Amino acid sequence: MMPSEHIDTRLLEELTEQSQDLNSDALRITRGALTDFGQAGEPVRSRWWQRGGFLAAAAGTAALLGSGRAFADSPSPSGSAADDIMALQTAASIENLAVSVYRTAAGLPFIKDGNKTVAAFIAKTTQQHQGHAEAFNAAATQAGGRAQNNPDPKYKAVVDQMLPGIKGPADVVKLAITLEDVAAQTYTRNVSQVSNADLRKLFASVAPVEAQHRATLLAVQALLAGNAADLITIPVDPAKLPAAAGSVGFPDAFHKTDNASPISEGTVK
Repeated sequence: MMPSEHIDTRLLEELTEQSQDLNSDALRITRGALTDFGQAGEPVRSRWWQRGGFLAAAAGTAALLGSGRAFADSPSPSGSAADDIMALQTAASIENLAVSVYRTAAGLPFIKDGNKTVAAFIAKTTQQHQGHAEAFNAAATQAGGRAQNNPDPKYKAVVDQMLPGIKGPADVVKLAITLEDVAAQTYTRNVSQVSNADLRKLFASVAPVEAQHRATLLAVQALLAGNAADLITIPVDPAKLPAAAGSVGFPDAFHKTDNASPISEGTVK
């Protein structure tokens, strides 16, 4: 691997900028969904089939899945107020854990004193997860529940097991991929589980951001594994890229939800 000062990091900088652009778009949808959700007289029952809310949610999910079908074949949401609150609290717990892990990673010597662009990517992603946690907690309290300020218990155990074995950037990337994938899968499934159109918009606006984080990390992981960090550059010579460079970030045509967390996993006890 080339010394870090010789690596052209413009590609990662561009990916970070694109991630921020996607997150900014998602936050605009999220703020609108939260405003509408808070204004509803009965948050989990009123305006459920309002056309604008449903189509916005479907559009956001279609962007994640890469298909115009989105949830056309999904069953109608049948959740209750209690289910909605649990889903939001669990989502907040996943975000809380992600923030904790990224902050821990940022303080590791090989991240803090390593490539500045990688450190900047971690810092920006941490901010995005913090914003997501605040949005989920705001919706939970608006629905009459309590904010969840603790990490997801199931995946905290996974993190606690993996942290002692982290020796370098590749280990950090592997752990982050696990958390981003769980978040994206959970929120994708939540879109069809919550009972309110505005909550569907909320989950559908955040899921693609987590999926993009994962895609970027998968690409970084592949290059690190191939000792090819020097290929993170623009322009890039296609002849030098690994064969899987065009697909490694998107291993599935449709985002799976097999590992989605159940709505009760991170509820406030």
